[in-house]
Amino acid sequence: MRRTAILVASLFIAAVVLFALLRLLPGDPANALLGVGATQQQIDAARAQIGSDQPLYVQFVSFIGNLARLDLGTSFVSRAPVLQQVLDRMSVTLPLTLFGFVLAIVIAVPLGIVAAVRSDRWYGAAISVVSQLGVAIPVFWVGILLVALFAINLRWLPSGGFPLRGWSNFGEAATGMILPALTIGLVMGASLLRYVRAATLDVLGSDYLRTARALGAGFSEALLRHGLRNGAVPVISILGIELATTFLGAVVIERVFSLPGLGSMLLLAIQQRDYPNVQGILFVSTLMVLLVGFAADLVQRLVDPRLRGRMSVQA
Repeated sequence: MRRTAILVASLFIAAVVLFALLRLLPGDPANALLGVGATQQQIDAARAQIGSDQPLYVQFVSFIGNLARLDLGTSFVSRAPVLQQVLDRMSVTLPLTLFGFVLAIVIAVPLGIVAAVRSDRWYGAAISVVSQLGVAIPVFWVGILLVALFAINLRWLPSGGFPLRGWSNFGEAATGMILPALTIGLVMGASLLRYVRAATLDVLGSDYLRTARALGAGFSEALLRHGLRNGAVPVISILGIELATTFLGAVVIERVFSLPGLGSMLLLAIQQRDYPNVQGILFVSTLMVLLVGFAADLVQRLVDPRLRGRMSVQA
């Protein structure tokens, strides 16, 4: 209950900050409705139409009231509901983020454990070096290299784009997601691998693992039964951060691969000064980040009972 209250308070503060920052930007959002050379009368009419002529506190109350009704407003340019546009774009951004996230876990967890357990072998050190290199390379450069290899040279996969019918054309949509998801998975996996390796090294040097070995348990059995849960606790928090960062960073990947997701919608809205779209996209992105952090915190408490006990003591 306390974590839920913190989530709601954080979301309210984020809405206040978002509202204030957008109003501090130079220019009038009414300009998005007008062409070059509009008269003052037309400007006044446009401001009255979108409500920017009202005092800020009135605009803020209206903004919060609309959010409470899950109403993100109407686009100045397309005149379409912002929420529906965001949901349509989420059908691209969310699967891309989740596919890349799952691929990163598949890469990072086994290789991170091997890099820690076999840190004294050449291949353990090689995995660590490659992960450091993966962190240093920009994500867009990885995407360009994958396009050059698999799309241009080998011609196995498309270089970008997404079918107009979306996921109803499942085969083409899934094929178009492979290279973007692989780009995210490689870069995110390289970063996550370092944390998995560090957590595994902490487990290998722990007293409880040595005690389990002294009581007759084999190395693999002791690591799985006693080390996995303890090592997972710090990694779960990192998973939440990485997932949130990947979701927010999808704008770069979507530009590289020409995907019609939230990122391309946000850039277009900024160029057109379409404030409702900008406001809606940023609010939904903030909500997703807060929900990911909330879920990671709950999973940590489920995995490690000591955190639940500490929470009860604090309460």
